[in-house]
Amino acid sequence: MGRLCRLFASRAWPVNALRDRFFAWDGDVSGAGQSISLRLAGGLHALVLQGHALAAFYPPHGVSDDELWAAVYATFVSDEAFLDAWMNSPPQTNEVRRAAVLIAVGHLLTRRFGLPLRLSELGASAGLNLMWDKFALDVAGHRFGPTDASVVLTPDWDGALPPDTTPLIAARCGVDLNPLNPRNPKDAFRLRAYLWADQPERIARTEAAIAGFDAVVDRGDAIDWLADRMGHEAGTCHLIYHTVAWQYFPADVQAKGTVLIEAAGALATTDAPLAWFGMEADELRDGAALTLRIWPGDHRIMLGRADFHGRWVKWTAPTLTLQ
Repeated sequence: MGRLCRLFASRAWPVNALRDRFFAWDGDVSGAGQSISLRLAGGLHALVLQGHALAAFYPPHGVSDDELWAAVYATFVSDEAFLDAWMNSPPQTNEVRRAAVLIAVGHLLTRRFGLPLRLSELGASAGLNLMWDKFALDVAGHRFGPTDASVVLTPDWDGALPPDTTPLIAARCGVDLNPLNPRNPKDAFRLRAYLWADQPERIARTEAAIAGFDAVVDRGDAIDWLADRMGHEAGTCHLIYHTVAWQYFPADVQAKGTVLIEAAGALATTDAPLAWFGMEADELRDGAALTLRIWPGDHRIMLGRADFHGRWVKWTAPTLTLQ
């Protein structure tokens, strides 16, 4: 896909409305903003998945840049209306490999509190990572999670291993402004469109996660939704989390959410603790920061860093003993 994006930038396009819209796009067109190159790449891959003639020029077929661009150029002409409509929505992915750090956090909190977890995921997309306890983390010769898991995550792991516990999930739910429902064939197709044709392992992993999906993702504003879930439930630990989502919330929404969570934390007890985990970009360029706050006590713990797609984890979490 990097190769395709370089061709977007360097080759002549057909003169039509799609070209005019792409090059006159208003706002931040990069991956940190509107991600217009990925929108267009997703539209092209959607056509490939539907059996379009372009599939003959996509992996696993090997073609030259000239051959690839000629096929893309022709598609820009023949399928202009489809691609233009596809560009209306931002890319939506649900990177399952990020669940590696969620598994580790789940084991850590189970060691700390010894209680079932109630999950609230912000910016959940299709909600596949609400199912992290059904996945397995296999690192350093040790497996965390079900022995028969259909999704097995094997990131490059640097650091101590998480505690060997058995997390139990009391309830799980997520929220997204525009959630995808993996049970809906149209939504599942959109997820697949943003898994590139040269990433067969990623495609297989997501397909397996879709097959085992059993959760709910509500449509709505993350913080307004969270406000209705902040009541403490005795005998459970409420885990609020987000992976590469909070950083896209407007500053005022982040501030509102922080106040809400901190206020609930102030009322947490050892029988109804609260945890807030984030995997988000910060001022460093070395992947995402892994941060955890737990109440009662408002303990702030740096857990390390991870690749944005979960390919590696640098785990620096301290040992948390049962409270």
